[in-house]
Amino acid sequence: MSNDPSTRDGQNSVIRTAVIDRYSRVATEGKSCCDSSAGTREIIKIYSEKELALVPEEVKKSNCACGNPVAIAELKPGQVVLDLGSGAGLDVLLASQKVGHGGRVIGVDATDEMVIKADKVVKSMGLRNVEFRKGFIENLPVEDNSVDVVISNCVINLVTDKERVFREAYRVLKSRGKLAISDRVLIGDLPSEAKTNLELWSACVSGAIPEGEYLSMIEAAGFVDVRVTDRRVYTDDEVISLAKTVIDEAKRLGREALDEKIVARAFLAIANDHIVAYKP
Repeated sequence: MSNDPSTRDGQNSVIRTAVIDRYSRVATEGKSCCDSSAGTREIIKIYSEKELALVPEEVKKSNCACGNPVAIAELKPGQVVLDLGSGAGLDVLLASQKVGHGGRVIGVDATDEMVIKADKVVKSMGLRNVEFRKGFIENLPVEDNSVDVVISNCVINLVTDKERVFREAYRVLKSRGKLAISDRVLIGDLPSEAKTNLELWSACVSGAIPEGEYLSMIEAAGFVDVRVTDRRVYTDDEVISLAKTVIDEAKRLGREALDEKIVARAFLAIANDHIVAYKP
């Protein structure tokens, strides 16, 4: 990515537009970020049957998770939880069950269609401890020191200014608040051809950064006790399925053709991390 500020701003705008476009389609077409079969297998690996039973089918179909931040958040009744990039609301719904009527869960998402979809689901379920807000996670529409736990699921990799996201998470957390996130990081070398490809960026690939750099950004924002609680890498079969999904989607939309080997190498360079950290 260019170091020239004007060029960089233009690139960031193009990436953001591509990301919003992709997740608008996920919301309106009622499909996951994977194809139907891969998406079903992925969500079953990530969430328990008990958790999935709490979530409407339309939310599961628009799932874009790479982990389960609620499982590592250790939520308690009465807490206020913020979900960065809440999508159709799967993690928000799970968190609402944990914090109960005395707690509150706020979901922030940049995609109008996702916010509308999630809001309709919550209203149909009669939940009163949940709300969704339109906004960018680099500039959260949330008050300072107002949240007990910040969660996020496979979203921060999509943002170019990750440092600002972590500073914002720190700002809104109360003292001794917790950050519990799942995200994709690099554990290998991303092919140079993949680094600026918009399809791969919006598929949560090109925006991934090395794990050590990711953790250092969290620490630089002021967090302490930053650690990876677990890591999951893709099997060869999963890589083939994920690569096929991205390539087929690009073809369907008439986008630039993607090389199967390059896309597969990109997914092999990625790990799905669960990360926790705390605000002093």
